[in-house]
This record gives sequence, structure tokens and C-alpha cells, in this order.
Amino acid sequence: MYFKTAEKVVDFENEQEVSSAYESGFVLTRLSKGLMNQTRSLRINLSAFKLSSENKRILRKTEHLKSYYEQLPLQDYSWEIHKLGRDYYDKKFGTGVMSASKIRDMFVNPEENNMNSVFRYKNEDGQQTNGKRFLGYALCYKNTTLLHYAYPFYELETEISNLGMGMMLHAITWASENNLKYVYLGSVVEQNSKYKLQFEGLEWWDTDELAWSLDIDKLKQII
Repeated sequence: MYFKTAEKVVDFENEQEVSSAYESGFVLTRLSKGLMNQTRSLRINLSAFKLSSENKRILRKTEHLKSYYEQLPLQDYSWEIHKLGRDYYDKKFGTGVMSASKIRDMFVNPEENNMNSVFRYKNEDGQQTNGKRFLGYALCYKNTTLLHYAYPFYELETEISNLGMGMMLHAITWASENNLKYVYLGSVVEQNSKYKLQFEGLEWWDTDELAWSLDIDKLKQII
């Protein structure tokens, strides 16, 4: 079950209301328009972000990766996208976690969903993986102050090592270059979320204190 301490529905068209909810530990969900869950949210304060030596190593390993940020709906959507997403989620998290129909719906029906944009990724040097032009996608919510990097998926059988982390780093640096205040990385509730804890400027929503915390060691002990 998804870890949450509260939920509420916000007016999705009211950016200030959505941003205020994020500021209180809520994140938008894929379940219905405007539905937000309060959870152990993790974010990067971009005013305190800088690339670490490990981040730079990942970027070197993914030096040919190029990201494209686009608004939804995706005009050239094709069935290969939801197949890639379903295969990824089935292999990484278990069958049925994310259906092909839901993935397609988020790409083509943003008026009924909370994600309003997407990053697409491909190899800049022109190499292809299994004939696919794009190797990965990340569904996001963005407004004028924040980016929520929410539902990434990518080709698991690829010659590019650290593709998933490279995708995330590209999105973070894009947000920084576009003068956003925060990048939200979802929740951190289990050991398999520890990969998110390698960035400078991290803050997490302490669900006991109901406040943002900089104590990453405490977070590691909790999970």
C-alpha cells in the first residue's frame, strides 16, 4: 500500500493551491484529477543544488543522452510508448502496478490526469536500442515554481549504463536552468528509494514533525 498520512483534492487549475499543497508534503497522484496524497515527500531545493562528483560521473556515462521537454498531450503518441512503460513497470515493480491503458491515458488525456508534461530521451549520437528512437520517458507535473518528476520508464536492455539516473539528472539540471525553485522526486518510504538520496539540496517531509527536514541521516534510518 502507498504510504500516506492524508489526502485531499485541490483545484488543479489554481497553481498557488497546488504549490501550497506540495509545500505541505502532498504530491499529485495518478488516480484522479487534483487528488493529492501527503507522504514522506522528497524534494531538491534548487538554490542549494550543485552537481556532486557522483552526479558528474553519471553524466559522463550518459554523455550521449539528450532530453526533450514537451507539454502533454503528446502529439505523436504511439503504442510503443505504453508497451515500453508496461514492460518496465512489470519487470521492476510487478505485474499490474501500471497498466498500458493508464500510461496511454496520461500521455493523451491530460485534461483528466495530473501530469501535464513529459521528458523524452534518446541517444544523441544516433544509436538505436531495439529499433526505438526514444529510450525513455518521464511523466511530470510542472508549474512556474516546481517540477514533480513522477513516472519514469525506460528501456531496460540498453548499452547505456545508469540510464535511469541519467534521465533524472537531466530533468533536475533542466529545472535548475529554467529557474524553478524545487524538483520533487516522489516519496521515500523503502530501501529501494535510497538511490534518490545522492543529490545536494535534499529536503524531506517529516510526517511526524509536519515539517521539511534536512536530516538525511535520520531519513536513512527510518527507511
